Formats: sequence, structure tokens, C-alpha cells
Amino acid sequence: MARKNPFESVLGDAPDPASPKEREFVSRGASKSISSTLDDLADKADKLLEGETIVELEPSLIDPSFLKDRLEHDDREFQALKKAIDEDGQNSPILVRPHPKLDGRYMVVFGARRRKVAEELGIKVRAVVKDMSDRDHVVAQGQENAARANLSFLERALLAANVANGGYDNDNATALSALSIDKATLSKMLSVASISEPILASLGAAKSIGRDRWYELKTLLDRPANSQRAQEIIGSGKFDTLSSDERFELLLGTLKRGQKTVKGASKKARPWTPKDKTIEVSSTSRGKSFTIAVKAKDQRAIEFGEFVSERLEKLYEQFKAEQKQ
Repeated sequence: MARKNPFESVLGDAPDPASPKEREFVSRGASKSISSTLDDLADKADKLLEGETIVELEPSLIDPSFLKDRLEHDDREFQALKKAIDEDGQNSPILVRPHPKLDGRYMVVFGARRRKVAEELGIKVRAVVKDMSDRDHVVAQGQENAARANLSFLERALLAANVANGGYDNDNATALSALSIDKATLSKMLSVASISEPILASLGAAKSIGRDRWYELKTLLDRPANSQRAQEIIGSGKFDTLSSDERFELLLGTLKRGQKTVKGASKKARPWTPKDKTIEVSSTSRGKSFTIAVKAKDQRAIEFGEFVSERLEKLYEQFKAEQKQ
């Protein structure tokens, strides 16, 4: 597939929630299984801006955050946010820091979409400038997104992996704080984020897919045969025409059906009927078991079954003898 790598081009931040029109585009919030303290996180993000001087900056002087948090850019939401800011103005400032490596430039902590809107509208962006370390930057951006940005579970998982791999600590305390999650959830996030990049890039953000189903897919993909099968599914023509959620459903569903076939593989029943057609015998193999069923219109099925059962010892000895030969 010729799909652009989503890990290289990411736009993201929470929409400006201050005006009524802009509130329409504010995230529905993170899943309860990921965070139950969204209001607290929003308060923490707001406190970063409280009492600070708001300045107006040229968008061209502000570079993206070094921490990527979105796989897909929703143009419909972006255009709606752009219209709202064009009509009502930017009521909530973005947060930037002096660029850690380039004098005279800044780096977005949160508010990248508002910066992009200002750039397209040809206006200056209202911003709070705060000097902060990379770790503080990560925590602030993560908490803002956890509280307000409409990130999918996969996007949060990749964000968690980026933070965990940042080397800020040895116990993932920064990742836990930035996303307001517990260790069990972080463990599953890191597991999901370890799915091969080509597969994740092909699936996309899958906005409606939650933690448990992503983890189920990860478990299935851990089997080499499923990993190879996944590549075949992704390469099919049908796959490329589906939405992100539909691609996930197709991949997971196909792998699950294939797994059931492997676990419950059975050969077609083999029938046998004597010349007089008085009984019907069918044999079926399933996994490590083999079943013989005898049917008849009268008691002959039972009589034949008992006849065979009484001779199992001799039949087995004959079987072993033939096996040796």
C-alpha cells in the first residue's frame, strides 16, 4: 500500500475550548479504563497558563513538539476549528517553550492546531511562553492531551511508548504521570505499541477501538503464522478501501477465525456402509481425537459397536504390528 507513514507527519493538540463554537470540537475525553481524573488533568494544564503573560507570536517562529501524539489529521475538525477562531478569535492561548536548541525560536508544548490555524489565517498566535525541561514538556503535553485531546487508544499507546523510551527515568514514572495511567495499563499500552510499525501504519488510529481489543490483536500477532497472515490481509485490495476502524475489524476478525480453525481443525467425516446397507459408520478426526459413530434403524448399530469394542485389544495389537512393519 502506498500510505504515508503516520509516524512522520502528525498534527495534534486539543482544540481551543474557551468559546462556545470551539467547544464543539473539544474531545469526548479518554476512556475510563485509561483515566478517571480528566478534570484534574485539565486543571493541571490550565494552571500552567494561570497568571502568565500572554504574548503574540508569529506562527513561523514556532516549531512542532518533539513528542508526536497523533497518527491522523482530521481535516473536518481542523476546518471547523479554523472557522471558529476566524469568527470569534483565539480565546485560549497555546503553551510554548523557548526552543532548546535554536535561539530566537519556540517549540509547541500544546496548541499545535491553534498555531496551524493562525498560520493559515495569516495572524499571530496568542501564546504563553514558559521555560521548561524536556521532562516537564512531556508531562504537560501528555496531561493536556489526556484531559482534552480526542486521541485513540493506539495514539495514547504510542505516546506512552515514546515517553517511556525517552530515558527520563528508570521506572516509567514520567509516562505514568504524563498519561495519568496505572502500571497495568501502561504495560498493555507498551505491548500494543510494540506491534510492527508497518501493521500499525496500515491500520491507522482506529478511533473507536479500545484497549482490550488492541491487546487481543497483539496477542494474536505474537504467533508467527498470524503475523505472516496479517501482511497478506493488509496487502489485499479490499483492505485499502476501508476506514481505519474497518481495517482493524477485518484484520482482527480474520485472524480470530483462522485461529479457531487451527484449534478446532477437523477433517471431513469419512462415511462407510456395508454392502447390505444395514448400518452407517462415520469417522472424524479432530485435533488429537478420533471418533467413530455407528447408526442403524434397529439394534444392529449397538450390536456392531459392542462387537468392535470387545476386539479392541486384538485390533490394537494388529495395529502396532503393522506400524512396526
